[in-house]
Amino acid sequence: MNYFNVNQNEENELSKLSRLAEKSGYIKPELYGKYEVKRGLRDLDGKGVLVGLTEIGEVHSYIMDEGEKVSVPGRLIYRGIDIRDLVKGFIGDNRYGFEETAYLLLFGNLPDRNAQKDFEDLLAIYQRLPEDFARDVILKAPSKDIMNTLARSVLALYSFDDNPDDTSMQNVLKQCLRLIACFPSLAVYGYQALSHYHGNQSLYIHSPRADLSIAENILAMLRPDSSYTKLEATLLDLALVLHAEHGGGNNSSFVTHVVTSTGTDTYSAIAAAIGALKGPRHGGANIKVVQMFEDMKAKLKDWENEEEIEQYLKQILSKDAFDRAGLIYGIGHAVYSISDPRAVIFKDYVAKLAREKGLEEEFKLYDKVETLAPQVIAKVNTMYKTVSANVDFYSGFVYKMLNIPMEMFTPIFAISRIVGWSAHRIEEIANSGKIIRPAYKNVAPRRKYIKMDERV
Repeated sequence: MNYFNVNQNEENELSKLSRLAEKSGYIKPELYGKYEVKRGLRDLDGKGVLVGLTEIGEVHSYIMDEGEKVSVPGRLIYRGIDIRDLVKGFIGDNRYGFEETAYLLLFGNLPDRNAQKDFEDLLAIYQRLPEDFARDVILKAPSKDIMNTLARSVLALYSFDDNPDDTSMQNVLKQCLRLIACFPSLAVYGYQALSHYHGNQSLYIHSPRADLSIAENILAMLRPDSSYTKLEATLLDLALVLHAEHGGGNNSSFVTHVVTSTGTDTYSAIAAAIGALKGPRHGGANIKVVQMFEDMKAKLKDWENEEEIEQYLKQILSKDAFDRAGLIYGIGHAVYSISDPRAVIFKDYVAKLAREKGLEEEFKLYDKVETLAPQVIAKVNTMYKTVSANVDFYSGFVYKMLNIPMEMFTPIFAISRIVGWSAHRIEEIANSGKIIRPAYKNVAPRRKYIKMDERV
């Protein structure tokens, strides 16, 4: 019998208790305004509440002009360097850029050739998992969600560390580098276990190779024949670079700061960040984009008919199409308004891969929706800001073209963002900050205790 199966009596009791729990947890929305509580740590105009300082990443989307907030094309800056310049640099040199980006985010400066090689050599050594780890931890308890596998594997690595609770800078850095290096294996092996034990597919366990980049290793370990093209690896590498960091205010990086501030170990902090990223409001948006386009392609008679596309988008907003949530996934962002620089950078390379894969018509559909969706939203909704395509709009399409299974979309995000999380954990430790403990106001009325026999 399944451990979590319940009988009818249990189900009835749980149903009753869940109604009580929901009722006891409800707080009147007007109270948030009364006490000036900024839900989600955001102001009414969408601007994040300032809770800390960082030198790692910067998200820039507006300027102040005579006291008025004016939106500008979005910029993403890693350690003071514009992401566009960073990408232009390694693409121009025909190099993979994720390892260089990791070095920059962790240590504050771009590496020279010797530092880059030493860093890559160290990551290659750290790729190795403990003996029998894949068999005993991953394959023996395959999960239907790879993010669950990833978090569980990270926590399990605590048991293989001789000094897991040592929070000295050198030990934390070693732990972070090991996690950065082995995340691809943990995620891919988790998928292979899922595919085999829950999908009845052949089991492929390829070891990572020291001579390959992290992007190349992901493709080589995922695919039965370990083959890939240069363009495929370049696109995946670019995706990793664009997702590696997004300022300390994104949910999972903030979680890393919060948990690190307690003085806990690296494995607990990173597992908590994985749990945050797993949430569909954070890391799972590109899956929704792909699913939305699959539904759209099935419903549209003519992919080039803009009126038909507009009508479908209106039906999404009116909750009459796709998942009835009223959201055009991949359009809009909590910070960016005029443009998301990651989507802008991605788009040109996505077009190249679409040509290689013979999917130009599908790319053109994405392009049309990117143009039409903001116009449709502006007609239907009263907005406080302009919206544009975000990075999730194209990343899912890229992963689909790379034949990466949908179950791996969010884990690939984690493989990239572990770099940002590590940098933020190091920054929190380096500054010896206080434990992060924001205030909550209790709005429950005072009551007297009632004896058991007098309760009704």
